[in-house]
Amino acid sequence: MDLAQQNADKVDTVIDKAGDIVDQKTGGKFAGQVDAAQDAAKKAIREEG
Repeated sequence: MDLAQQNADKVDTVIDKAGDIVDQKTGGKFAGQVDAAQDAAKKAIREEG
């Protein structure tokens, strides 16, 4: 198990915050894509290893 998996909850928070920043900077124009990318990143963290 790697460091990201061991700290998945903290990594999820970072992913969420990064997505929020993108939404802010783009005025929410790509919210659907950002949400999909966040979900994919969270899933990838849990499936690594």
